[in-house]
Amino acid sequence: MKSTMQEFREFIMKGNIIDMAVGVIMGGAFGKIVTSLVDNILMPLIGVLSGGVNVKDLMWQVGGAKVLYGIFLQNVIDFLIIAVCMFVFVKAMAKLKFGKKAEEPAPEPEPEITDEVRLLSEIKDLLAARQVSNATDASTVEK
Repeated sequence: MKSTMQEFREFIMKGNIIDMAVGVIMGGAFGKIVTSLVDNILMPLIGVLSGGVNVKDLMWQVGGAKVLYGIFLQNVIDFLIIAVCMFVFVKAMAKLKFGKKAEEPAPEPEPEITDEVRLLSEIKDLLAARQVSNATDASTVEK
């Protein structure tokens, strides 16, 4: 019987778990890069273009509460940049992994029916019709 440690070790060493862990770590690091891009480059540029407004400081004062929609706006921009980058990355990985889709082969043309085959088919149909006709005649005679 396997010990709990052996089972845990086997679970951890599975390829999918390791891949997922690497993905989570890389995603966290990538998220920090995008956050820095938005906070330190994009938002100051947006602030300059909007007349010197610091987007992070945008808020509504409702009674005693502050609605910090500027920070929310920055987080939305973070998300959109990460989503676009992940889409491009996944698309590129799928192309590398699966390559171009295999083209479906053209359907084979149906073989041409020769005169002999056509005649034999007609004879077969006539014989089948005659057998049906004889069977119905025999059943009516018996009654």
